[in-house]
Amino acid sequence: MSNRIPSGPDDQSNAVVLNNPSGKMSYAEEKFPPRSGFCLAFLGCAFPSWSNSLHAAFPVDMVACMSSKSAGKNVTGFLGFLRTEAALFVSLGTVGLLFWAGNNLLEHVSQPLWLSLILLWLFGVVLLAAMAVARHADSLAVRCGEPYGTLILTLAAITIEVMMISAAMMHQANNPTLARDTMFAVIMIALNGLVGLSLLLGGLRHQEQQYNLQGTNAYLNAILSLAVLGLILPDFTTSVQAPQFSRAQEIFLIIVSLVLYAIFLLIQTARHRQHFMEAQSVSGESAAEHDELRKGSTPYHAVMLVVYLAAVVVLAEKFAIPLDRSIEDFGVPQAFGGAIVAALVLAPEALSAVRAALSNHLQRSVNILLGSVLATIGLTIPAVLMIGLITGRPVILGMQGGEFPLLILTLAVSVVTFASGKTNVLQGCIHLLLFAVFLLLIFCP
Repeated sequence: MSNRIPSGPDDQSNAVVLNNPSGKMSYAEEKFPPRSGFCLAFLGCAFPSWSNSLHAAFPVDMVACMSSKSAGKNVTGFLGFLRTEAALFVSLGTVGLLFWAGNNLLEHVSQPLWLSLILLWLFGVVLLAAMAVARHADSLAVRCGEPYGTLILTLAAITIEVMMISAAMMHQANNPTLARDTMFAVIMIALNGLVGLSLLLGGLRHQEQQYNLQGTNAYLNAILSLAVLGLILPDFTTSVQAPQFSRAQEIFLIIVSLVLYAIFLLIQTARHRQHFMEAQSVSGESAAEHDELRKGSTPYHAVMLVVYLAAVVVLAEKFAIPLDRSIEDFGVPQAFGGAIVAALVLAPEALSAVRAALSNHLQRSVNILLGSVLATIGLTIPAVLMIGLITGRPVILGMQGGEFPLLILTLAVSVVTFASGKTNVLQGCIHLLLFAVFLLLIFCP
């Protein structure tokens, strides 16, 4: 039944039908343009007794009026950029302040209150930048399609992470286990913590979720090979004292890691791209759900993604300074601080992966998380080994203590989890259990 409004108190002959398909302006639209919707809504809320009278006399769709107003005032230019990328100015402002003040601002804080405020501020800014990274990564995924969207995210994040590890090895005190500890933390956080959380939340919302079995098997094959060769084999070699490689073994591992990762990228982006894409029905739903993310050009989102990622890495590195101070004051193990920094560096991938799982796009979540682990191992091992060969510093990659069986168990459980093409909450709980063991070994090695 259509609503009709009389043109006058006594004249019913000039009634106009609202929302008519002819496109002519109705009586309500002529007398009460979109900006009036807010006024009517305000009057209705401020004076509830008038609400029924207002709707009876002027049956205007107030919500539609206010929506049309917000849609019509789409801010563009610099103001629009400032409104959309507010996190950029907060992140870069914080980075600039830290570089201007130097590390003294973070190292010489004696008051626990100020130290806590600095930690909370840096933590909040990192999360704010990470959410912006996830937003631009989603836009690239929608515009470029899988697996290019997730590949841009993982390669950008891991490349910056490798650069940070390399800089730490070359300019800081000699720490031969730095690369090993970082890779192990990334593997545990990504394969256990984030995979478990994604599978658990996605299973709770959608019961069972599907993914492309061929692409996931390709990820796991490459991860298993590089993880065993780089992190387990050094414990059993006899050319030099374990857990180190000899010079010839290091050169061989550098070549093998780079060649294997290059072949994987060729398979993922060219020859068998379909193995890393979601089902056609799911992909169609993704385009509809992310229609808002299609705004902006591809170069714009790519540049903003890299800028935000650089800010996340720098802020995570600066966050480690007051964090180490707090760890020393409270007697917390050093490995816990390293795990927190690794988690902050992985925050963009974490947000994107969890959001994808909640939206029932598990293949995108798998591409992000398994791709991050593969890129971490495939790029970090060659980088740190080449730095060790150039500088003459020893690099220890072999796992020690409880880390060794936990790594083996994580790889085995991952193979079983992604063996059927479907997942549920049980697999997520098992991965979260292994992540809890990782945290336990930090405090009780």
